[in-house]
Amino acid sequence: MMKAVCSRRNISLSCSSRPRRTQRCAATEPFGLGPTSILLPRPIEGSSTSISRRHISRSQPHDQQRRFYNYHPGGNRERSPPPYDPEHREARLREAKPLIHWRGFRTLNTPSTYTVVVVAITGALIFYFSNLETVPVSGRTRFNVYSPESVKKAGEMEYKRLLWELEQKGVRLLPDWDPRTVRVKRVMARLIPFSGMQGENWEVYVVDDPHTANAFVLPGGKVFVFSGILGLARNDSGLATVLGHEIAHNLADHHGERLSQDIGASIVLWSLVILGGAFGLGPFIMHFFGSRFLDVAFGFPMSRLQESEADYIGLMMMAEACYDPREAATFWSRMEKAAGQEVPEWMSTHPTNMSRIKKIQEWLPQAMEKRAQSDCSTTSSFADRFRDALRTGQAIILI
Repeated sequence: MMKAVCSRRNISLSCSSRPRRTQRCAATEPFGLGPTSILLPRPIEGSSTSISRRHISRSQPHDQQRRFYNYHPGGNRERSPPPYDPEHREARLREAKPLIHWRGFRTLNTPSTYTVVVVAITGALIFYFSNLETVPVSGRTRFNVYSPESVKKAGEMEYKRLLWELEQKGVRLLPDWDPRTVRVKRVMARLIPFSGMQGENWEVYVVDDPHTANAFVLPGGKVFVFSGILGLARNDSGLATVLGHEIAHNLADHHGERLSQDIGASIVLWSLVILGGAFGLGPFIMHFFGSRFLDVAFGFPMSRLQESEADYIGLMMMAEACYDPREAATFWSRMEKAAGQEVPEWMSTHPTNMSRIKKIQEWLPQAMEKRAQSDCSTTSSFADRFRDALRTGQAIILI
């Protein structure tokens, strides 16, 4: 043993000599002095001052060695399973607390919170009433924040996507010289002057699909007619019922209204998700049932209202263009027979065919009056009498 005397603040040290190891000194402080000074280990001169990892790991107690996955629920210091263990993950999810709890709303019960709520509601009302407009022909007031230019851009993207889908399915578009395309364009050319949208760049596409009875219009004047609906239309008045309905969707800008409606629906839906989280309900459950509730309560009724509005505008349009509006009810009767059993109306975006027939019959007196006031009333009346004579067999056609 070696005795080493260190003179620092009158503190005598008793050190044990260890060859080529770190020397640790035990301080012996004289009586009456201040707090003991902390002296760090000091290496003794030698060829190496490094300490082997084996020596450090052995010198540490077992419970002080570093652990990974150091999860100790309830103070239990047993090693937890890896995070990819399904049972462990389910246990963690069961013990997880909701991100939003109703108790957290107590902290929002302050005057500043009420001020923010009042300002937000006031701003929302100003934004809503400043974007109200009147639908042409029907006179309905509706909320619309999208400009015609933005709606046309959305329609152009939908148009490209639709052409790509038809190409992938192997469905072709009929050429312009095809008699079916010529017929559709002829009826369109007769309806457009009475639509008030003569400046629109109208494009007509007839899809060669005899098994599909459908037609729709995209923003920007792109009309798609499936060949399967031409047989149900039978005559030009029946086809005018279909095309007048599609033109009316563009005239009333139903596409922009639907996009605006989606904004309000999204705000309400995420508000329900947050509110459900406050009461411990899962966000996915609230999103699923909330979206279904909004569809049934608001989305589907609004879509049916727009469809009925397009029926009304199209009926008045075809009457002014000297088509027989009575053929509209006949056309929807044929559609009802072809469709068979329909889903309940409250679960559909479109009115049932019977509902459409009843509405058209209510509008027929007004449509017939509008047709009688048009410049082509004499010619159309003669054509109607000639058609009736053909049906009853009173007319004889000489060939």
